[in-house]
Amino acid sequence: MFDARILDATRGQIEAFADKLERRGLTADQVTWAGFAIGLSALPLLALGAELLALSAIIVNRVADGVDGALARRQGPTDRGAFLDIVLDFIFYAAVVLGFALQNPQQNAITAALLLFSFMGTASSFLAFAIMAERRKLKSLEFPRKGFYYLGGLTEASETVGFFLVCCLFPLLFPLLGTLFALLCLVTTGMRIKAGIETLDNS
Repeated sequence: MFDARILDATRGQIEAFADKLERRGLTADQVTWAGFAIGLSALPLLALGAELLALSAIIVNRVADGVDGALARRQGPTDRGAFLDIVLDFIFYAAVVLGFALQNPQQNAITAALLLFSFMGTASSFLAFAIMAERRKLKSLEFPRKGFYYLGGLTEASETVGFFLVCCLFPLLFPLLGTLFALLCLVTTGMRIKAGIETLDNS
């Protein structure tokens, strides 16, 4: 819901950071993998109860996710890069949820399972539509810089990361916040299915 606005607001800082990394010889793929490795460390950190360190890892992962895209546009975007970007993002999201489940299984496991169920809906509707959109050569006007058709909704990347950060700051609220966020994800899935059907019928 807020992704487009946040991307516009942070573009200057992201481009400046990408410029520094490019001058040091780093590639978009290297930043993607480094960001993923740091983000994945949130799983054991959450499991151990180190929420603030996990929060830092999540923020670094998201910064890297913006910078690798800026580098890719400078160095020449590739299908491999776009593929890696989305696959590693979804693995990262699931890893954070698993981290909360392992932190307190008795309190968090059911909520984590519900979240992963809802993430399956948002991810599958997102990726399935991207495949169909590519076949029909459809382009997203809202996210023209993306390497694939970016179908929005109530719970996009910004909302998901915001949810993670709040849960890191207030881990005891994970069951409540996770349940509410899962419901929003299910609404987003329904919205994407509806929008996908209508777009494909009319294209």
